[in-house]
Amino acid sequence: MTIEVANESGVGVDEPALVSVARYALDRMGINPLAELSVLLIDVPTMTELHVKWMDEPGPTDVMSFPMDELDTARSPDDAGPGPALLGDVVLCPDVAAEQAVTAGHTLDDELHLLTVHGILHLLGYDHAEAEEERAMFRLQNELLDAWREQRAEQGRGAVTRAADTAVLGAAGFVDDAARDSGPPQSAAQ
Repeated sequence: MTIEVANESGVGVDEPALVSVARYALDRMGINPLAELSVLLIDVPTMTELHVKWMDEPGPTDVMSFPMDELDTARSPDDAGPGPALLGDVVLCPDVAAEQAVTAGHTLDDELHLLTVHGILHLLGYDHAEAEEERAMFRLQNELLDAWREQRAEQGRGAVTRAADTAVLGAAGFVDDAARDSGPPQSAAQ
């Protein structure tokens, strides 16, 4: 799966985390691994222009989604013929997201993760115009975010454990300095 991030907003963001949360959501939703997604971060004037043009609403918004190709989620990567080429664009406005993050009591990164998943769900056909649709979409959004955050926490704990193991093995003479700096523990007798 190809996920491209273009930050034209002038705001520094954790782009690898946006790719990670997007990939996780698309994988969990069973989207064909050949699909491509674009995440674009833009400034307030540009988002305002898009919001007026496409939604006929004044002012900027936090996220907009622009689907490109019809989804064919039943295909597997081994099926003959082309799979979905371009899922679409998720357009984020970090300045608007920063205001919302303060109101919600979390970080800008947390808000951008949420908005990325929210935008992806819109690309996949989810909506929140009706109360029942809103409940279903937001429940799924929260489930995806919670599971992704737990996975990241587990990966972080594993990295800390590996580093501690390598340090202990190094202190005991089982790992040389080069091995400690480059990878998993190896026996000094090798």
